[in-house]
Amino acid sequence: MEKNLRLAVFGHKRWSREGGIEIVVKELCTRMARMGCQVTCYNRSGHHVSGAEYDNTDQREYQGICQKYVPTIEQKGLAAVSSSFFAALFCALGKYDVVHIHAEGPAFFAWLPKLFGKRVIVTIHGIDWQREKWKSGFGSRFIRQGERNAVKYADEIIVLSRSVQDYFSDTYGRTTRFIPNGVNPPELKAAEHITAKYGLTKDSYILFLGRLVPEKGIRYLIEAFKHVHTDKKLVIAGGSSDTDSFMKEMEDLAKEDGRILFTGFVQGQILEELYSNAYIYTLPSDLEGMPLSLLEAMSYGNCCLVSDIPECAEVVEDKALIFRKSDVNALREKLQDACDHPEKIKKYKEQAADFICGKYNWDDVAEETIKLYRRT
Repeated sequence: MEKNLRLAVFGHKRWSREGGIEIVVKELCTRMARMGCQVTCYNRSGHHVSGAEYDNTDQREYQGICQKYVPTIEQKGLAAVSSSFFAALFCALGKYDVVHIHAEGPAFFAWLPKLFGKRVIVTIHGIDWQREKWKSGFGSRFIRQGERNAVKYADEIIVLSRSVQDYFSDTYGRTTRFIPNGVNPPELKAAEHITAKYGLTKDSYILFLGRLVPEKGIRYLIEAFKHVHTDKKLVIAGGSSDTDSFMKEMEDLAKEDGRILFTGFVQGQILEELYSNAYIYTLPSDLEGMPLSLLEAMSYGNCCLVSDIPECAEVVEDKALIFRKSDVNALREKLQDACDHPEKIKKYKEQAADFICGKYNWDDVAEETIKLYRRT
């Protein structure tokens, strides 16, 4: 079936690293194409959330994948809705066997390709209506209805964590398929560009890398780090993702501590060097789907410090440091202990990469997803 399968994908923004969904789509679609599928990705028009300098809208083909750009209303709250509608419409009218929708919001339009006889798969990357920016108003109602429409119209629903699987079972009585994300074994990079640009060297900093949004726990991290006695820096790497006011608030919170550095959105060599040379990586989130940055950080051999939410704890098991979510004092104590005991950090580093790369593999994820297409 793989050689004849015509697959359409939407729900991501575009071919980029703007978020975890974009990484998942790229990793899966490149593998699907190599396995013989005819893959079409429907991307948003408009600009990268971290600035037009990161746009790559001229690319119409990538490793056998056809990329199409749909009309998008570039206003806050309307970009996702408008692009998802047009993507769903084109998927419905196109000659596709399977339409794979990523995320709850875009799943609002799952009925449209289903109406035209397409097989519909929805991947739930997290319970998005719980996120800070979607807790009220039209966005919240739209995403909640997207969740319900996924339950009603999708032939199969993929979830990335056991806790979300339990949520769909308890809330809707709906059976879902647990297929977690994967990770690629990386090539470690020496500190060169990050030394020249930020003055960072091997093991001289604690790293947070992700979108700068409230649910990532950045406020707790800054407040905790300000009371940690260390000469290490705290590097906060990531773009604002429609939350410029929150980013400004965090910069104001950190401005009295010269050890705290905001890099903005990073990719390529800078990203690889940041992962390769961190003393520890920390993800103090209140809410996650399945954090790809955590998988990536561990694949680089990092000791990780994460909150005890199931989505993080399931990933790291006993191979990382864990603190009580939202607890600034608990986070401060863990950070201080990590800075004071490098021998402990070394032990976690030594086992991280083999553990995570053995547990999560993109080739396995693609194989399981193809099997799901076949079952439907």
